Amino acid sequence: MKVNRFKQLFFFLFFVFLVACSTKRDTFMSRNSHALSTKYNILYNGQVGLDKGVKEIKSNSDDDFWKRLPVEKMQIVEDFTSTATPKNTNFELAEAKATKAIQKHSMNIGGREKNTQIDEAYLMLGKSRYYDQRFVPALDAFNYILYKYPNSSKIYEAKIWREKTNMRLGNDALVIKNISKLLEDHEVKKQVFADANALLSESFLNLEEKDSAVAKLKLAIEFTKVNQERARYRFVLGQLYQQLGYKDSAANAYQSVIDMNRKADRKFVIQAHAKKAELFDYQNGDFNSFTKTFDKLAKDRENRPYKDLIFHHMAVFYDQKNDQKKALDFYNLSLRTDSKDSYLVASNYRNLGNMYFRNAEYPTAAKYYDSTLVKLNDKTREHNKIQKIRNNLDEVILYEGLAKRNDSILNVVSLNENDKIAYFEKYIVKLKEEDEIKRVLEEKRKEKQENIERNSTTSSIDPASNQEPGKPAKKSALLPPAITNVSSQQAGSIFYFYNPTTVAFGKIEFKKIWGDRTPNGNWRISSSTGNPTAVDPLSDDKETFQKESTADKMVEQQYTTDFYLKQLPITQTEIDSIGKERNFAYYQLGIIYKEKFKENNLAIAKLEQLFNNNPEEKLVLPSMYNLYKLYQITDANKAEEMKKRISAQYPDSRYAQIVNNTSSNMASVNETPENVYTKWYKLYEQEQFVMVLENSDALINQFSGDEIASKFELLKANAIGKLQGVMAYKNALQGVADNYPNSEEGKNAQEILTSQIPFLEKMELNTTDSNNWKILYRVGSREDKNTKAIEEKIKTFIAAEDLQGLYYSYDIYTEKENFITIHGIKSEVYAKDIVFVLKDNVKYKLVDPAIVVSGENYKVIQIKKNMDTYLAPKNP
Repeated sequence: MKVNRFKQLFFFLFFVFLVACSTKRDTFMSRNSHALSTKYNILYNGQVGLDKGVKEIKSNSDDDFWKRLPVEKMQIVEDFTSTATPKNTNFELAEAKATKAIQKHSMNIGGREKNTQIDEAYLMLGKSRYYDQRFVPALDAFNYILYKYPNSSKIYEAKIWREKTNMRLGNDALVIKNISKLLEDHEVKKQVFADANALLSESFLNLEEKDSAVAKLKLAIEFTKVNQERARYRFVLGQLYQQLGYKDSAANAYQSVIDMNRKADRKFVIQAHAKKAELFDYQNGDFNSFTKTFDKLAKDRENRPYKDLIFHHMAVFYDQKNDQKKALDFYNLSLRTDSKDSYLVASNYRNLGNMYFRNAEYPTAAKYYDSTLVKLNDKTREHNKIQKIRNNLDEVILYEGLAKRNDSILNVVSLNENDKIAYFEKYIVKLKEEDEIKRVLEEKRKEKQENIERNSTTSSIDPASNQEPGKPAKKSALLPPAITNVSSQQAGSIFYFYNPTTVAFGKIEFKKIWGDRTPNGNWRISSSTGNPTAVDPLSDDKETFQKESTADKMVEQQYTTDFYLKQLPITQTEIDSIGKERNFAYYQLGIIYKEKFKENNLAIAKLEQLFNNNPEEKLVLPSMYNLYKLYQITDANKAEEMKKRISAQYPDSRYAQIVNNTSSNMASVNETPENVYTKWYKLYEQEQFVMVLENSDALINQFSGDEIASKFELLKANAIGKLQGVMAYKNALQGVADNYPNSEEGKNAQEILTSQIPFLEKMELNTTDSNNWKILYRVGSREDKNTKAIEEKIKTFIAAEDLQGLYYSYDIYTEKENFITIHGIKSEVYAKDIVFVLKDNVKYKLVDPAIVVSGENYKVIQIKKNMDTYLAPKNP
């Protein structure tokens, strides 16, 4: 029989190979076989996944150059330290390969690892978990290398990665301690040294030790071999110098990034130019060099993705030079790029708003601030600051419009009859010209619309405008999104509804022409009552004709001087009222510019103008004091002069005591209005309503003209409500709402009047059953002997009878009358029994008349102060 020896030899050699490749046998062939398989198969594929994941992180995480960049480009999405499953499939693959290498090819024989690639597998395992932001399990992997493989060639790298993980977990002090010891005890490779110092720099920054961070970052820049890291480190170094106030050093750091040119990412080069622009010295800087540099950047085709930033900084440059025309052009060029940088867009709108604000074009400034708020994160301080400015602008727009309108009226009223006629004739000529322009524009618009509709039947797109029919035209980048899209001829005009004066005038004119109308689709032909019943079409046409004729007549009347002369105020009372309204507007503008905008020159101008208008007495002293404070900043001589005027004209006033620093009670004089208000508000909370009401008028007079006066007014109204009932409360609130319409207190008063007062007025006494009853005893002040006697008897009764749930209170009712109230009674019968015991029992002998009332009725009595009404049926 012939034996196949080759086949037997094959099986023998295969068996020997399997035995030799066992992870339990420490042989040359086993060690090298498993090492090669681990390195060139499993770990290679894992490294491919890890590199792909890291590249994905760096490409997807956009740096925010408006803030200090992190030293390592890795944005933490959330504070995630648990052992949850991987979030990134690439890191999941790397972790799976590293785990497979450890499970399949680890040769732990005699307590020692014989496969030289297993430490690499643990390092890959830790890195994949780190980049996946699972820092606790990553730390376990790095610690295992340090514990199990102390002689590994990757030991220093593992130590650095462990400390990077500790840094992510917030253990910055431990990171600094361990890395510093590592660098002191061991000499490491240059790249490892650079990584270690970059890590130290980040930890020092987390601990707000910027000087130490700068020193370590310089070492990282010097020793790193990776150009992109060097560019990033230099940029961060420039940001740190800028934060520390070292402008020259910051400029040099940014210039070093620029000098790297193509060795650095283009975004770092452009951002470095932008940061250098922020440091430009507008006193001694080279303006020509600046403009040449940025002109060159703008013309370079390679910089097209960054034109939004380039144009923005060119705009800021011209804005700082007070060349508003060029600044406006470049801000709008930046906006036209459709930038994806929300903060950059917000900055453009904010700077444009500031520009218009400085020019006192407040309605336009308000629109740009509206657009700014849309782009800003609403949780930032800057958003809150702009929001506050925007809210204050509502007041500025209102008072500026009011002052301008009333000045105009008073100016015309002061003219003689011939001058008035000449004034209005000049206005009518201008009005006719504007109406003619509007008519021509309207005809062109209609003609254009007809052409579009005609062409839409043959073409889906208008070739002249390159605009799809039916879709709105693109907005001009010259206007913020908050502005309604208008024609280019009207772009510079003020939007109608932003001007309260024109809106009010429009409402009046509409009523004059059309009367009261129901807001529906057929408002022109419907009856004034809004009755939807059928109407004769012929009568409708007649009515429409009559209305249109009336409108035509109104238009014709606007071209006559009599139309305007009849609207001028005639009586002195009307003229004085307009003057007072104008003066109050000037005073409010002065305070707003001083307190809310810190625009001292504008504030001075408004208050000085107020004095030229012969203001009423209550505005004179606070205006003088505010001018004194403003002059202290701008002109010391004028401040001294105003101080003398205050002392001479109002020697006994609080303001005179403040400016002269003299008073018999300096503590009260120097006490801030806020502290005074807090003291009286606490008394209000302690139910000292009578004391608050008695002193409120003096406090309001004392702080007349101060912003806090409205708070004292509202406090007075609340005290009136507590003592005099809902009707008096309503009247007091109406006074606050009318006198302080733009303050928070005025708005709160109006809100109460709208939402709460109607509900309180509807409350009525009722006779329904209740499970909450009270016993009332009428008393005077708390210090009154009778009050104390009644209180003592009730206290003795509750203690002696051991009645659980029963208690009493001293309740304020009016300025002269109050109640001692017994609470905790479930039925009317029980309440009457208690009254009987208190009256007839020799231990108490409480003979004062008692009033038994349900809890619901007692609430109505306190709100409406109608105890007499409640008792009347019982005592006819």
